Amino acid sequence: MLQVTDVTKSFGENGVLRGVSMHVSRGEVVAIIGRSGSGKSTLLRCINHLETVDSGTIAIGGQTMVTDGPDGRPQYQKERMLRGICLKMGLVFQDYNLFPHYSVLKNLMMPQRLVLRRSPQEAEQKAMLLLEKVGLAAKAGEYPCNLSGGQCQRVAIARALCMDPEILCFDEPTSALDPLLTQEVLAVIRQLAAEKRTMIVVTHEMNFARDVADRVIYMEDGLIVEDGPAQQVLGSERSAAIRAFAGDGGY
Repeated sequence: MLQVTDVTKSFGENGVLRGVSMHVSRGEVVAIIGRSGSGKSTLLRCINHLETVDSGTIAIGGQTMVTDGPDGRPQYQKERMLRGICLKMGLVFQDYNLFPHYSVLKNLMMPQRLVLRRSPQEAEQKAMLLLEKVGLAAKAGEYPCNLSGGQCQRVAIARALCMDPEILCFDEPTSALDPLLTQEVLAVIRQLAAEKRTMIVVTHEMNFARDVADRVIYMEDGLIVEDGPAQQVLGSERSAAIRAFAGDGGY
């Protein structure tokens, strides 16, 4: 479903990704953990083409987004094909990124109308179906400023789902929320996992990563240090590197 091979990315002299390779299979939930600055969010942004790579290959659904060209520089697909590949991905940001001057319903309808060219009727039907799914159908006419952080994040999840992505990505979706609101959002992600949606979740929630993810990737200094079954990586036999990062807690 997703194949990342030897991807590098630097910002000036700072090498943020230093040869990262990973894969995600259809229906798999992969959690990416690690300290701040380890490269987790940059990797997610490269996969979603919000950042360009310096080298390496990214392929989604059997289509190559970028690979090394003959001159050793990254070679992306032409714009039309690149847009189609990027539509296979959906991304939920940690700070929601909702349009404050649009109602909840319009936040969900506009991307469908502009990108997928759906009719107003189709876009509204899809939006209401997904707002119902995340428990916010009654908030369709509200504006983001009238919602809690947890509600805003659930709207953001519904908006991403409106675009029918093949892979849904979350960039620390609960980092800005208090514990109660965090549980609201995690409950929605758990539901999506139970539906066997393909997901990549960058998270600091160790309980969630262990209980919901199929695999856990641990990043450190721009490298993938561990990649294995969640119960193994975060279980009682966790490695010294994971203990140093997450401790010996009973999650």
